[in-house]
Amino acid sequence: MTTEISALDLLKLGGKLVLHKIVQYKLSTKFTSIVPTKYGLVKGLQRKTLYDEEPYFAFEGIPYAKPPLGELRFRAPQPPEPWKGIRNCTYLRSKPAQIHFLLHTFEGAEDCLYINVYTKHLKSDKPLPVMVYIFGGGFRIGEASRDCYSPDYFMKKDIVLVTFNYRVGALGFLSLRDRDLDVPGNAGLKDQVLALRWIHENISNFNGDPNNITVMGTSAGAASTQIMMTTEQTRGLFHKAIIMSGSSLCDWVNEYDYNFPYRLACHLGYLGSNNEKEVFRFLQKTSAKKLCFNKLLTKEEKRDHVLFGFVPVVEPYDSESCVIPKSNEETLSTAWGNEIPVIIGGTSFEGLLFYQFAMHDASYVLRNFESLIPREVRAISTPAQIKEYVLRLKEDSFKDATREQMELKECLQLLSFKHFWHGLHRTVLARSAYASKTPTYLYRFDFDSPTYNFYRIMNCGNHERGVSHADDVFYLFYSVLSFKLDKSSPEYQTIENMIGMWTSFAKQGNPNCAQIEPVRWEAIEPNETLKCLNIGTKLEFVNFPERKQLKLWDSFYEKLKLF
Repeated sequence: MTTEISALDLLKLGGKLVLHKIVQYKLSTKFTSIVPTKYGLVKGLQRKTLYDEEPYFAFEGIPYAKPPLGELRFRAPQPPEPWKGIRNCTYLRSKPAQIHFLLHTFEGAEDCLYINVYTKHLKSDKPLPVMVYIFGGGFRIGEASRDCYSPDYFMKKDIVLVTFNYRVGALGFLSLRDRDLDVPGNAGLKDQVLALRWIHENISNFNGDPNNITVMGTSAGAASTQIMMTTEQTRGLFHKAIIMSGSSLCDWVNEYDYNFPYRLACHLGYLGSNNEKEVFRFLQKTSAKKLCFNKLLTKEEKRDHVLFGFVPVVEPYDSESCVIPKSNEETLSTAWGNEIPVIIGGTSFEGLLFYQFAMHDASYVLRNFESLIPREVRAISTPAQIKEYVLRLKEDSFKDATREQMELKECLQLLSFKHFWHGLHRTVLARSAYASKTPTYLYRFDFDSPTYNFYRIMNCGNHERGVSHADDVFYLFYSVLSFKLDKSSPEYQTIENMIGMWTSFAKQGNPNCAQIEPVRWEAIEPNETLKCLNIGTKLEFVNFPERKQLKLWDSFYEKLKLF
């Protein structure tokens, strides 16, 4: 038996919090401001933060691209059409078309390419540092909204915060090899590129500094951030990066199969052959709702820890908008992002994200050691070699290496390494090799709140403890699940620490700030013991606790280039 927090419980909880937020937003003043952009005038609204009721300006729902409808479906985005008059940007527009991860209902729209700008001041002696957040969600769900990413905490500082929508699922990541169709893939990443261009061209009108832009993201947003650091499409568009609980080297970022479009079409009623032109014509005529309502992955694929279907892909041919011309591993040595400072890290128990998955198929998952070995490693290994890798894994993880079954927590901790930490570690190693002249700051988020780590609560219920994948997001953004904290609480202090470090990094490329003194967060040193800032009830700069396990995962790549 498992104890789950139900969708109804969440809605009840959310309802109370939504009411609280409505009260909060009624505190907003009625002042509006008009700001010019390259495409026309936009009107924003002055709001107030949750804490201390500090004012800031919000411009929401600014179009940064044409609606990706009709012939633009699946294709690279195009700049928006200029408009006359003043565009009302005092409210959010639709999220990307997707299936709600709890209620399993369709929501959002294809017309979703809008950007939100939150600025502390519209005028100041110097333009403000800019922070751009790319949402996560496995490239299949997510949204740039105040329900998920309200700017209250960041707006206590003198910065500009930008969030934006990009296409997800098949609508954002369908890839076809037929050059005539002009659908090489990565439309969602190309949305991100166009959004970053819009920010670079327009942010000065919102008192942002176009020469001091930090891009950050969590999970798929972190992988996207790293891809944005490697593609030539974005060279010079930003100057620092924060990579949280995701990497372009993670397995789940590199799972695209060119049979997926055909499988999707067949699932939706297509009866023809695996001809890309015919498949494309069928999918072009299919509603967005049906494209989102699909169960593409088989039970066997899920048991092999394939997480998603439509994800980034090495594009099958070069084009003017190409984002990924070769594999993510190949781009690391020459990436222009090697020239910029980076914060990178994750949570101490990332694998709690898979609690429900493991519980619902425990009899298989807890015995399936072989699938823990990275797929790219298994693909070039003999059965005997894979058996040896499994033995190494058991010897490293258990006192009794003859065990045939894992405990649940043991399995989830191994999934922490498989799905997140080893990809992050490979990125750190690549930074040590190719970006040694620019600082890389490693963190490990280990603050285990009984009430405020909402991803753990949603995935595991209230009875489990630990710091799950993306729990740190709630200490950066106010959300529909959040509630107002006592300023003396450790949760509030953690928010102060996170916002202090992240905004200090955005301002000066160094996360050290008054909030964390006397602790000093140092950049990693190549060829020295890996150290990190452990962000728990207290802050400590320590040897990375899981470095021994990461060396084991490194060893699986003896036949492959590690990074």
